[in-house]
Amino acid sequence: MKPAPFAYVRPGTLEEALEALAADPGAKVLAGGQSLVPLLSMRLAAPSRLVDINGLPDLDRVRTDADGVRLGALARHADVLADADAGRVQPLLPLALANVAHATIRNRGTTVGSLVHADAAAEMPVVLRLLGGSVDVASVRGRRTIAADDLFAGPLESTLDHDEIAVEAFFPALAAGAGVGFEEIARRHGDYALCGVAALVERDGDRVTVARAGYLSVCDVPTVVDLTPALDDGLDDATLDAAADLALDALEPADDIHATADYRAQLARVLTARVLRAAYDHAGSRRAA
Repeated sequence: MKPAPFAYVRPGTLEEALEALAADPGAKVLAGGQSLVPLLSMRLAAPSRLVDINGLPDLDRVRTDADGVRLGALARHADVLADADAGRVQPLLPLALANVAHATIRNRGTTVGSLVHADAAAEMPVVLRLLGGSVDVASVRGRRTIAADDLFAGPLESTLDHDEIAVEAFFPALAAGAGVGFEEIARRHGDYALCGVAALVERDGDRVTVARAGYLSVCDVPTVVDLTPALDDGLDDATLDAAADLALDALEPADDIHATADYRAQLARVLTARVLRAAYDHAGSRRAA
């Protein structure tokens, strides 16, 4: 199937892009296009105009400092994955990005674009929410920052206004004494996950002070659950089972053509224990290094 007709503009500055977007309520932004173009081809999206931002300067940056990692709107998944400083400051980025689709898609797709596409089956939205990151957006009215907890309004729906462009995402640095883990289950590598879990654990010696897990392909939006209360007595098989129970109390696994809700719940249970253990061990290894 071919896309419905649309106008196309390729502005040379951010200001021009914002003006073009504001002038047409039916316009959409084109960055990597790995989500939008298939929707166009299947006529699940029919924008009146595409505003191609690939010609805009300085939006492909990956900047890292002690506070965290800042990604421009045109930073490709592959570039972020290959950036050693980004992986050092926030190790969850490469762990998750290695599971994003296939190399060809990672070479073109943008991390910021994935965030604002707001697909609950994608890896990066849940990573942003687990870490407490944010997205900076711009419009002709000015610039604002949207916290990750406020970014996802519903299935494939973000809280960006129609005339706003996401220009940068911020992923906080991993704190001292903290560790992360990530794992997902898919029918084939590169497919959307049937279930995925990211975990953040902070330790004080052997004691767990913070334990949070984020879930993808389980609920309608990327979902994070605080599992700290289940690990107050330490981390062992019994407390990990309790953490999985606590997670499932907060989740609403959904049925679809790929998996039943019961199967997703079982995957979430198994991965919760596995990824919390990995994050706990990662925190210990960072302390010993």
